[in-house]
Amino acid sequence: MSKRLLAAQSRQRTGSGVLNEMRREGFIPCVVYGGGGDNQNLKIQKKAFNDLLKGAPSSNIIVELDVDGTKQKVFIQDIQFNALKQEIVHADFLALNDKTEIKADIPLTLTGDAIGVKAGGLLEQLLYTIPVKCLPQHLPETLTTDITHLNVSEAHHIGEMEFPEGVTPSLHDKVVVALVAKTRVAQSVEGTDDEGTSEEASTEEAAAE
Repeated sequence: MSKRLLAAQSRQRTGSGVLNEMRREGFIPCVVYGGGGDNQNLKIQKKAFNDLLKGAPSSNIIVELDVDGTKQKVFIQDIQFNALKQEIVHADFLALNDKTEIKADIPLTLTGDAIGVKAGGLLEQLLYTIPVKCLPQHLPETLTTDITHLNVSEAHHIGEMEFPEGVTPSLHDKVVVALVAKTRVAQSVEGTDDEGTSEEASTEEAAAE
């Protein structure tokens, strides 16, 4: 897990008019929760925050805030957007220590070539992120799972995945991650195999007679 540094400045708790002016000046208002003390009202530079997110696999990452010269480890808890402009208007951070449990949605990548696809099936990925729980030192940036073994009409479940040490999925073991659906091509291949078997059996019977 790489370290990401973000500068922040203290701000007073103010009304919407002042916050909108702050946004026009290129800042994003934010709040740091937890840590055993009062919530901290801060502001961060919009460009710096957007650049940080562009280089990350998701927004569920740990950041080191430099608050007026004092560094603090935080987790990006929530990001609020302007629905029309799709611009970030607010961010919530969770103050961290080594015993703070994190709940995060981690991007999932499937690896391997499913044997069912080679047989004419269609691979369908049903989950692209997996909700997990872990301590900060165990937070992965991405997850992978091998689907090479999947045949036509077979599914890959949460319970079959291997998770990094200290990482626990929040979903039930039976939740389907991916499957290989049967297509007309796959059905045609199966039909051909069945016919071939029948023909072989008929030939063997004729020879016996």
